[in-house]
Amino acid sequence: MTHETFVNLKPDGRAFIDGERRWAMDSARFDNISPVDGRLLCEVARCQARDIDLAVGSGRRAFEDKRWRGLAPAERKRVLVRFSELIVTHGEELACLETLDMGKPIRYARSVDVASAANCIRWYGEAIDKVYDEIAPTPDHALALITREPMGVIGVIVPWNYPMIMAAWKIAPALACGNSVVLKPSEKSPLTALRLAELALQAGVPAGVFNVVPGYGAEAGSPLALHMDVDGIGFTGSTKIGKQIHVMAGQSNLKRAWTELGGKSPFIVMDDCPDIERAVQAAVGSLFFNQGESCNAPSRLLVHQRIKDQFIERALQLVPQYQPADPLHPDTVMGALVDKTQLDTVLGYIQKGQQEGAQLLCGGQAALVKPGGFYVQPTIFDGVTSSMTIAREEIFGPVLSVMGFSDAHEAVRLANDHVYGLQASVWSSNLNTAHGMARALRAGTVHVNQYDEDDITVPFGGYKQSGVGRDKSLHAFDKYTELKTTWIRIDSPV
Repeated sequence: MTHETFVNLKPDGRAFIDGERRWAMDSARFDNISPVDGRLLCEVARCQARDIDLAVGSGRRAFEDKRWRGLAPAERKRVLVRFSELIVTHGEELACLETLDMGKPIRYARSVDVASAANCIRWYGEAIDKVYDEIAPTPDHALALITREPMGVIGVIVPWNYPMIMAAWKIAPALACGNSVVLKPSEKSPLTALRLAELALQAGVPAGVFNVVPGYGAEAGSPLALHMDVDGIGFTGSTKIGKQIHVMAGQSNLKRAWTELGGKSPFIVMDDCPDIERAVQAAVGSLFFNQGESCNAPSRLLVHQRIKDQFIERALQLVPQYQPADPLHPDTVMGALVDKTQLDTVLGYIQKGQQEGAQLLCGGQAALVKPGGFYVQPTIFDGVTSSMTIAREEIFGPVLSVMGFSDAHEAVRLANDHVYGLQASVWSSNLNTAHGMARALRAGTVHVNQYDEDDITVPFGGYKQSGVGRDKSLHAFDKYTELKTTWIRIDSPV
């Protein structure tokens, strides 16, 4: 089937608790409006504290009776691999839901979001029976076992920009370890998370193990973070809310809290850049990808003064190919912002940049693509200083800020002069320069002579106020397990 089959689908906005679809206990609902054209997609359950209690209780019962964690690792692996296969089978439906729900181009919803979510769940499923525990090097009279055990009930709160991928990054390792999960998707894009829960049940994940409870942050997210029977919580979103998550974790039962937060990633181009054309393509393409609604978008472009004008000239030549268009058209590369609030936020930052003295080189306006939709032109500023608002705050839109520098020391200073430390990139032909700068940059991931090349095998997360902990790779298992030491005294007669 092609995505055209699903364009007029009627999504089910009910919560998924204990293996069943259901409305919120008080029957409250909210409208889910598509940013593509303003159409009403469906009504969504507006869950609140009582619904969170129901979902957590369901997860706790499933954990205690061992219906999931008690399965042999090979059996949990089989189920998760089947889950990933069902995501691929239903890929066109999921891609269409993702596009209609949050505005990204269907070509990327299919090739990136669906594919990455399926790969993530498959990878963690395959890893289950390949990760070993440890035996400590103790004296002969003792045997010390170091084992990982599932934590219990894991709360997960994910943002609206990559609903499937962000959910997969958290639910896959959490489920692989044997935990129960309660997922609270963003109210702006809840539909694929709800559909994933159905597919998980179909794959063999027992009822109650994976619950999805949509709703607003204050009404559903906060009760989940504060819940006394939630053992750990994984969150991706803004730094402001992430800080609140940590506070709520401490206010409640001191649950483990893992947060992947904001970014303002520097993209540094030295004057000995090995391939300026490829660097320009990477900077512009990565920034405008997903309409700039990415925490790792390289929104601070730092270019050596000797090549800055040349770099900007080529970047401006590429801008026309990133003009927003109908997200449902297979050739579109930039779609709609998620809603009017985000559109107004991005336009407000653009206005602020002009007021503070940055030079607007292109864009800066809303785009009229489809009536009722929310689109903005790709925007580039020059003459940006590190004190300007557009250089300090995460815009989450297609806005690129260009700054010049004179040497590597100044570039590193400008790059590190920020509260965030999620990603960075260095372009240089000199191995010593590239490696030295990479070590000096305070970021969780530093790309050298590329940007955004990625794999599930490497960890993702940031320094400073970009969060705590890492998604992806085997390191993610650390977030969803307890480490236990079992010390056995051996009185051997031999």
